[in-house]
Amino acid sequence: MAGTTVVGHNLRFSAIANTQKVYLYFMEKIIIATAQFENRSGDKEYNLSVIDSLAQKASQEHAHAIAFHECSITGYTFARHLSREEMLDLAEPIPQGKSIAQLTDIARHHNIAILAGLFEKDSESKLFKTYVCVDKNGLVAKFRKLHPFINPHLTPGDSYCVFDLCGWKCGILICYDNNIVENVRATALLGADIIFMPHVTMCTPSTRPGAGFVDPKLWENRQNDPTSLRMEFDGLKGRQWLMKWLPARAYDNGIYVVFSNPIGMDDDQLKNGCSMIIDPFGDVMAECRKLDNDFALATLIPEKLSLSGGYRYRKARRPELYSNIIGMPHQAEQKVIWME
Repeated sequence: MAGTTVVGHNLRFSAIANTQKVYLYFMEKIIIATAQFENRSGDKEYNLSVIDSLAQKASQEHAHAIAFHECSITGYTFARHLSREEMLDLAEPIPQGKSIAQLTDIARHHNIAILAGLFEKDSESKLFKTYVCVDKNGLVAKFRKLHPFINPHLTPGDSYCVFDLCGWKCGILICYDNNIVENVRATALLGADIIFMPHVTMCTPSTRPGAGFVDPKLWENRQNDPTSLRMEFDGLKGRQWLMKWLPARAYDNGIYVVFSNPIGMDDDQLKNGCSMIIDPFGDVMAECRKLDNDFALATLIPEKLSLSGGYRYRKARRPELYSNIIGMPHQAEQKVIWME
């Protein structure tokens, strides 16, 4: 596997498109797993132990890579209460930190690439929400969330990430990043055929009809009454909302989407999992449906990329019509209702 490639905005898209035509002929099938699990806030050792267990099981089913949710190593929602000093204690340097070393050991032991998230601190004590890919040789790729919000001390990332994984071009966008459609299109235009989309999402209040928290008591009682919990998880609070937009990101761009999301309690919020893999036609290929820790596998084939509508639509673009419009100066304003 090749090393990290962080691609700047001035890269020539035409060169990427021509290169893509050539390498599609040499790509082989890849088996990807996407996971869901109930993480523990701030308990890296426990979370890494679950990552280890699920990675082992996915490897036994011949997966080349397994993807986990954002901040799957550290926990996520509890960070909204942390001071800068507490965040610095929780965060780690990358790749020098202990968690990356442990991930690498897990990847080497099970012969599988692992994608997981944590809080990062750099040499200047800046804090980032980061997602990494590691294999048996160490760090393959690192991406910093462009639109972080869970803690006011986080610094936004400033670049996209495209990297090689088993002969495929892959990108990463974290949670809210995917709601800004330009980010997905830009990552696809930079050559990504697979975009990993780690989340901690759904089951939170919003201005959209039907949104809201899910009662944690339903999770506690899931073995006795799975139906009531599944109705909440699959309704407008959860999966029905996700399916309004997530398949469109795959379809419009002609890419594979690997969506990962936790299940169970994340701090005081209940999350509904639904980790899934979507093909370039916008169809769900595999999905976690257990009310428990789980993973789902899909075999990705290169032929679907060039057969998809999104592939044709990208070739039909006329950027001279809208490049100046999309690039107009704009003051970013990001609101998350449940954080207000």
